[in-house]
This record gives sequence, C-alpha cells and structure tokens, in this order.
Amino acid sequence: MVAALDNPALRGIYAITDSHLLPDDRSLLGACETALEAGIALLQYRDKSADDALRWRQSDALAALCERHAVPLIINDDLALAQRLQQRWGASIGLHLGQEDARLSEARERLGGAAIIGATCYDSTRLATAAAQAGASYLAFGRFFASKTKPEASPARLSVLSEVATLGLPRVAIGGIDIDTAGQARAAGAEMLAVVHAIFGMPDIAGAVRALATAVDATAAVGQR
Repeated sequence: MVAALDNPALRGIYAITDSHLLPDDRSLLGACETALEAGIALLQYRDKSADDALRWRQSDALAALCERHAVPLIINDDLALAQRLQQRWGASIGLHLGQEDARLSEARERLGGAAIIGATCYDSTRLATAAAQAGASYLAFGRFFASKTKPEASPARLSVLSEVATLGLPRVAIGGIDIDTAGQARAAGAEMLAVVHAIFGMPDIAGAVRALATAVDATAAVGQR
C-alpha cells in the first residue's frame, strides 16, 4: 500500500483543478501541463459536473500528461471514474474521497494496494484515525486559511497536523494555501500543500508553483537548523 512518509509522490505541492478557473479542455490541459513541468508532486482532477463524457475525456487526457511527467493523477470523489482510468493507465491513478463519498475500504478493495487514496478529515483526529485504519494513503485537513475556492468551509486548527503525526501517514493542508501561508502549513507538519487558486488562478502558473516550492523548502531548511 502506498502510504509511507518517504514516498516522494506524497511530499510537495499538490495541485487541484477547478472547472471555473479552467473552463474548457484547452485551458485545463495547458495549465496542468505547465504545472507538471514546474514540478508539482500530485495532480487532482476535480469537476463536479454531471457531464460524464466531458469528465472522461478530460481525465483521460490528464492521465496521459501525468504519465509523461511521472506524476500520479488523483480523481476527486468518483470511484467509478478512477477505476475506469486505472484499467487504462494502471496504478498511477488514485482517488480522493470526502466524508460523503464512497467508503474508503471499498475504494481500497477496488483500486488495489498500490493506488494512492486520500481522505478528507477536516479538523478531526477521529476521522483521520478511521481513514488510516481503512487504508488511506494520506490524510487531508483544512481549511486552515481563508479560501477562495470554498469560502464557506469551516476553519481548522493547524495543531491538528501535529496531533495526527503518530498515525504515520502524509498530511495534506488545504484551504487558502498560497505564497503567504505555505510556510505556516509546512511548519505545522504538512508534508503536502494542496493548492487551487494560488496555482490555477495565477497568470504565471509555473512561477506560482516554483514560488510555493521555494516557500516550503525555506521552511524545511529553517526547521533543520
């Protein structure tokens, strides 16, 4: 099972697409290719539309891009789509589940032990423990800061990241992560920083990815002194 803290795919910048910021195939694929070239660790495809043909077309094209850059593609909340893509592209296809989506244990059984499967845990050590026991590869917490993508989301405490350290799984910080907040989230214990607007809402996507990575590296360097 892909869950170890030393897995390089589960450290760094985790870019999440947004259908409002990237409204068509051309903008989506162009922006994601730029982010991949700039060095993101994971890419999540998130589209809540009911257009199954569009979602298959876009996710399949993103899987091809991710394969070229050796970066896992994570599908948001759609186990059936992830399984279909996995049959075509292999174990590099993963899944992220919220608390109202398919059961994590079922996803693990259907996608196999090598797939990256993440779980939304909000601000809860209880949810994190349950997700770890069900086979999660990483645990996502937030929102930690004011979010442009989900402004209505309940706030979370940065301290929850240290509280779940004993579970031994990579921790993802999400919600308002940008160049000003990335260092705080990393210093609090997040191995990955999930970013939407501060990458795909920026005019210079590659520069945004590199700036976020620099902020994370600088925080890590300070912590090692």
